Amino acid sequence: MPREKFKTLTEQMYYILLCLSRECFGMDIMDQIPRMTGGRVKVGSGTLYNLLEQFLAEGMIRQTRAEGRRRSYILTPLGRQALEEEYQRLCAQAADYQRIFAEEGDQ
Repeated sequence: MPREKFKTLTEQMYYILLCLSRECFGMDIMDQIPRMTGGRVKVGSGTLYNLLEQFLAEGMIRQTRAEGRRRSYILTPLGRQALEEEYQRLCAQAADYQRIFAEEGDQ
């Protein structure tokens, strides 16, 4: 059974949406993500612009400006909801990890 599109987000997807909580240009996102993650996550231009197009098509972001070839984007309420759901999913995973290893410590 195929996975529902954007039901879970990859790290790149998550950080792109997180960057777009404030209006910014695509190239700015490529600079911000490595800074946010201490270099752990990077997004190439092909991946970035492909995902931006998909997010636009799904209504998760909207374009706010165009200056020549430069485009700026911002998160929509739908994108914010997807980001929040992914955050809650990640928190649940971390809580499961903590619970399991806390239980092991009790034995």
